Amino acid sequence: MKEVSVEELKNKIDNNEDFQLIDVRESFEYEVSNLNGLNIPLSGILIESDKIAKDKPVIVQCRSGKRSAQAIMLLEQQGFDNLANLKGGILAWKEEIDPELDVY
Repeated sequence: MKEVSVEELKNKIDNNEDFQLIDVRESFEYEVSNLNGLNIPLSGILIESDKIAKDKPVIVQCRSGKRSAQAIMLLEQQGFDNLANLKGGILAWKEEIDPELDVY
């Protein structure tokens, strides 16, 4: 499984690269803090897979990287081959990029 570090994600955001960010946490978690990704909870990832781009890189994130890895495994079984997991999730983002970010 391809992984992207939080530094790589920040560079993509800063450089306005064309990619999609998917946040597979639950809605209440997303409301506490998010990185402006599209919120599709893991439980609905296959039902809402039509919202996920197939024609550009997609980075999948969660709190720590575990649920996003699960989501990628499910989506790859559906034919997606453009996915990367955000290593360490939003916890790593807080630790390395934005210490002010609220996480639970």
